[in-house]
Amino acid sequence: MYAVRLHAFGPAENLTYEPAEDPLPAPGRLRIAVAAAGVHLLDTALRAGHQGPLPERPALPTVPGREVAGVVDALGAGVDGLWLGRRVVAHLGFAPGGYAELAVTDVDRVHEIPENLDFAEAVAMIGTGRTALGIVQFAEPGPDDVVVVPAAAGGIGTLLVQYAENAGATVIGLAGGAAKAARVRAAGADLAVDYTDTAWPAKVRAHLGGRPATIVYDGVGGEVARQAVALLGPGGRHLVFGWSAQGIAEGEGYLVEGLSESVLGPAMLRKAGGLRALELRALAEAARGRLRPAVTRFPLARAAAAHRALENRGTVGKVVLEP
Repeated sequence: MYAVRLHAFGPAENLTYEPAEDPLPAPGRLRIAVAAAGVHLLDTALRAGHQGPLPERPALPTVPGREVAGVVDALGAGVDGLWLGRRVVAHLGFAPGGYAELAVTDVDRVHEIPENLDFAEAVAMIGTGRTALGIVQFAEPGPDDVVVVPAAAGGIGTLLVQYAENAGATVIGLAGGAAKAARVRAAGADLAVDYTDTAWPAKVRAHLGGRPATIVYDGVGGEVARQAVALLGPGGRHLVFGWSAQGIAEGEGYLVEGLSESVLGPAMLRKAGGLRALELRALAEAARGRLRPAVTRFPLARAAAAHRALENRGTVGKVVLEP
């Protein structure tokens, strides 16, 4: 098989597409002929040498990637033969290996893909989708809410816009540039604004006619988040799930006591009943057509270009590699 390997921490160019030994599934595991592999902002941080939220940096050389979809082509001992040939998707957890033509994982991590989802959409929902649904459980939007979504053209942001729109909320989506703002409008936002325009907060206030925001779903941090939080009225909620504008592990300056709540990691899982429950719900929502992920696709051989585009905010929705 071919895979993308990282031999030294550093820039995106350190990702190399090269031949690799075919992995074999151990007992209780199966192998997936990968048709789509998810790329996450965390992947770019790990590639650069940052530990991020993981217990430790990956040992080198490594094949990055933790989200895969494809067809089961080999089974380890003890795995039900009915899995062979099925279209499946899996989040690999802390174990990397997704940027490859073949990947192995525990059978307990695998979900069958609904018939009306393609591989890239399934990858988006198994990671990004489960995160979006984990976030909204802390502040379920309704018809009386005004929801602000910074980075609304991103993978999570697109789904949060759709979820809030389905709930009847007034949805304000923020995106970097006119083209991305247009995509946010198409996703269902009542108002989509370009946050690179310094007048964007005034445009939002004018649209709302003095009505305050009630929820900010924030994966950005930085100045955009500060301005979004300023739109909140009394009793508003600022849910923080990332800091892409300020780096992978920073972003304290915009948090407001009494408004801001981190919903990352263990808190999300305790409330949801575990990762598998979120994954099942995310796939079901996509299968029903209630949530449709946006996807930016790259060939597996161009993983370095995918990393650069993601770091430079040149993508829309979930970034996916396709062998």
